[in-house]
Amino acid sequence: MDLTLLLDLDNTLLDNSMETFLPAYIQALGEHLSDLAAPEDMARWLMTGTQFMFANQRPDQTLEQVFEPHFYPHFDLDRAALSARVDRFYNQVFPSLRRTTRPRQAAHRLMKTAVQRGYTIAIATNPLFPRTAIVQRMEWAGLSAEDDHIALVPSMETFHFAKPNPAYLAELLSYLGWPEGPVLMVGDDPALDMACAAGLGIPSFWVRPEGTSYPEDAPPPTGEGTLDDLIPWLDRQPVEHLTPDFQSPAAILATLRGCPAALQTLTRDLPPAHWQRPPQEGEWCLTEILCHLRDVERELTLPRLKAILNEETPFIVGVDSDAWAEERNYRAQDGKTALQDYLLARLETLEILAALTPEQWQRTAQHAIFGPTSLQEMMGFSARHDRMHVQQALQTIKKQ
Repeated sequence: MDLTLLLDLDNTLLDNSMETFLPAYIQALGEHLSDLAAPEDMARWLMTGTQFMFANQRPDQTLEQVFEPHFYPHFDLDRAALSARVDRFYNQVFPSLRRTTRPRQAAHRLMKTAVQRGYTIAIATNPLFPRTAIVQRMEWAGLSAEDDHIALVPSMETFHFAKPNPAYLAELLSYLGWPEGPVLMVGDDPALDMACAAGLGIPSFWVRPEGTSYPEDAPPPTGEGTLDDLIPWLDRQPVEHLTPDFQSPAAILATLRGCPAALQTLTRDLPPAHWQRPPQEGEWCLTEILCHLRDVERELTLPRLKAILNEETPFIVGVDSDAWAEERNYRAQDGKTALQDYLLARLETLEILAALTPEQWQRTAQHAIFGPTSLQEMMGFSARHDRMHVQQALQTIKKQ
């Protein structure tokens, strides 16, 4: 089975009770910065910034960018100096928190089997910490972020969303190139891991903490048990039980957030030459892909969305938008500007979609090619279009 395995970290691969770890972490950081602010004030600013990270819905702001204005301005120290102090904390003090954790031998057995089977493995931890804090916790679990078998490690510097927002998993899958076939989210927290997976339409496996029962108000997992139960359980599952379904309104909305968010991170450090260079003759360069996404969003997705909401069964004309690349000479345009314009248009789309009622998602239209359709189906096409071009952009970047 060609499986993509999304593994939570804390209390899944690593024994790390948040009831113990978080107070120890906040106390240690407060003491480290106590000459600049009272520890109780620092804790309040830290938690406020964290809540804003949980709440973020914008694909144009990383979690780090969301957090910073709620934390750093409170200190009477310039940003660079304060960042150096925080970096020193993670380098010198944070490692001492290892004492609150314990590696899980079952995690080692799971990773060994997953690697032997050739599964794609991503660490699906909540990206509410700097990368160094996540990498260190992986090391405490006996894992290395440099291991070539681990395809992705999220962090606040690169990610835009946090669990339980299903856009988090949509962004994560975007970095993986939206792999085809079965996908499984594995985690211990019904309110974070299972809810996040259910929102995007991904099967999940609940790593059941000893002595607990599954909460009635949480989305049910596809399977449950211990970490050692996971592989035997997988071997009993037909492929269709592990195949994602991205067609619900929640999944569509998450995809339309996660794809542009990933594109922003994937492109932000690219040298200028990489924007204009196609992988091979006859293929689009990155700038052409982004110009295409921008114009489709502005000239097709948004107008169609508004028409379906404001008219009774409007007629939707089919358009060959691929031809625009040559007609509009996309390759001569500025890719970074195209990305920003795409994000601005997408924010307008997201604002409209986020306010829809279930009835509005079912409003009808008549498409010139697809025939009778609905707003949900049309937005599903848009989400699939995003996924396809994220795959294309990722391959284009990798071939540079």
